[in-house]
Amino acid sequence: MIAPASGTREPLFNWLTQRAAGVLMHPTSLPGAQGIGVLSDAAIDPWLAFLGDAGFRYWQVCPLGPTGYGDSPYQCFSAFAGNPYLIDLQVLQKHGLLDSADIAPLADLPRDHVDFGWLYVTKWKVLHRAYENFSDKTRLARADSALPYGDYDEFLKKHADWLEPYALFQALKEHHNPLPWWSWPEEVRFYDKARAAALPRDVLVRAKAHAFFQYLFYGQWAEVRAKAARLGIEIIGDAPIFVARDSADVWANPELFQIDETTGEPLAVAGVPPDYFSADGQLWGNPLYAWEKHAATGYAWWIRRLAVNFELCDVLRLDHFRGFDTYWSIPADAPTAKTGEWQQGPGLALFEKVRAALPRAKIIAEDLGELMPSVIELRDATGLPGMVILQFAFGGKADNLYLPHNHHHNSVVYPGTHDNDTTLGWYRAVGNESAADHVRRYLRVNGSEIGWDFVRSAYASVCNLAVIPLQDLMSLGSEARFNTPGVAAGNWQWRYTAQQLENVHRESAGYLKSIGELHGRVEK
Repeated sequence: MIAPASGTREPLFNWLTQRAAGVLMHPTSLPGAQGIGVLSDAAIDPWLAFLGDAGFRYWQVCPLGPTGYGDSPYQCFSAFAGNPYLIDLQVLQKHGLLDSADIAPLADLPRDHVDFGWLYVTKWKVLHRAYENFSDKTRLARADSALPYGDYDEFLKKHADWLEPYALFQALKEHHNPLPWWSWPEEVRFYDKARAAALPRDVLVRAKAHAFFQYLFYGQWAEVRAKAARLGIEIIGDAPIFVARDSADVWANPELFQIDETTGEPLAVAGVPPDYFSADGQLWGNPLYAWEKHAATGYAWWIRRLAVNFELCDVLRLDHFRGFDTYWSIPADAPTAKTGEWQQGPGLALFEKVRAALPRAKIIAEDLGELMPSVIELRDATGLPGMVILQFAFGGKADNLYLPHNHHHNSVVYPGTHDNDTTLGWYRAVGNESAADHVRRYLRVNGSEIGWDFVRSAYASVCNLAVIPLQDLMSLGSEARFNTPGVAAGNWQWRYTAQQLENVHRESAGYLKSIGELHGRVEK
């Protein structure tokens, strides 16, 4: 986060006006016996009780969408859909859609981490079995009336604009084993063509199943959000700026992206240029937006996307905010990101439309890294709070803007994010380097409790919001790291145990509430 630029224009948004604290924990990390964290009362209730007792007002999650190859929540099959892996299957058993034998195979999956490979071959079968029972007319009256998630047909109607293409996309992907959409036959290569094609019956049935899975996810997540609200806890969601190439979003809206609308091949892709950390830059491969097409519609797709996201959360973090100002455009056939060039993004015009359509939107700008002055001006014109990361503060000079004495009120401070090592792991990795000495001298500590030193520093910061990764509250090392950028395997797998949460609740909730009160982050 860079210091605010001077200016007289009233910012579009101004929502982060009170001091508070939160915890970063993606729900796949919840404990339980279904192979992955799910939205069960047994996992959610203790978690929310801990947040409430510790004085936290926010729970931050990563994107909640359905993950694909690589299992990253930042590369989802849809910018609108929820992740069916998070559905609690025991609720479906309670309401007659499954029996204990259906669920039993998931109990054999590991509980200390997520094995996405085995989860893929196990849970989808059970979900489809639940839909078969739901659609069985002999069970329909019982199941539909018993499920506590509202009217099913109303849900389908309300979300039809994104749900119908997403459900068909997933059904066709399963039918094509599961090749990316640009490898499908020409008659189904895009949504408009597929909708008019004579599709096999099993594809149509599976499309209905995927719509049902979204009904379940949205229903269960709504219950979680309602529980959090009753405790005064708001949920911070996350929206990647770019969508995955192999997504329903691109397949259904090719005109909104820089792709060939006949073959589906990208004309240019996203990434970042070479820098201190990478001589070749980073070649992400996401399709770029055709921003002029978005502008012509009044940014309707973006407004709809954000509106749906705000059905799932109270606050939304926009990842890679700088890309709304200028973005690095790389030729689609380039082997590295070196040959890209900066292109103009939508700028303030997009956020003016968002402000008009969603005047109460609470958005956080992920503004990490080296930023051009124009990015700073855009962030300040929107009024969106930026981010600071304490792990990035040490080892340099006093003008490092991540150091606490350079923080600003309209910011969110983190010891680290989902992309960082845990604070304990980070400290061990830097060893005797200058960063370790710097942090000890700056915080006036000996480093024996470095995780908690960073927690206290975050609480003491002038940033109005401090968000702490759960792993730091549990004093865990690198074994609990959630994601390592640039490493293809082994990410997004960490889970905590019920006992670990019970321990931190018992040992630390009172202390966290007290330092929250001390630093004005908890109302007395």
